[in-house]
Amino acid sequence: MNSAATPTQQTNSPIDEIDRALIQMTQHGLPLTPRPYHTLAEWLGIESGEVVRRIERMVADGIIRRIGAVPNHYALGYRGNGMSVWNVPAEKIGELGPRIGALDFVSHCYQRPRRLPDWPYNLFAMVHGRDRAEVADKVAQIARLLGADDHGHEVLFSTRILKKTGLRLGI
Repeated sequence: MNSAATPTQQTNSPIDEIDRALIQMTQHGLPLTPRPYHTLAEWLGIESGEVVRRIERMVADGIIRRIGAVPNHYALGYRGNGMSVWNVPAEKIGELGPRIGALDFVSHCYQRPRRLPDWPYNLFAMVHGRDRAEVADKVAQIARLLGADDHGHEVLFSTRILKKTGLRLGI
């Protein structure tokens, strides 16, 4: 569970002991069971619907940002991972970003500011492949999708996997 609140969000309600226990139980991931929310409910001694309501409230209140899968692409055999960086027209980024982000081989896509004159890229898309040649083929697909809106791009290949964690409660 990626459960860090963004700095600008204000929570509307404090967390209680059940919320705290729920966060602690999920901060290293959901239980690997067919019905993880039911498993959490059993551990907490509450109904599974209450687990869902509490998580939804904590998301709405900004206590946790979201719940999402954090795969280890290397363990899944995807070792050619590369961050593709694109120079696209700023006025089209709201249209182009979602189109690239919807591709099944892109795990995340986001806008970043350019750092001219050395860094003209404003759209980033993480591309996954079994090797670098596969990533290069997929980046070529993105280039074709962008067409004339591709004003230059590069691929920055991963050399190791970084630790991915969310909120950690020490209590």
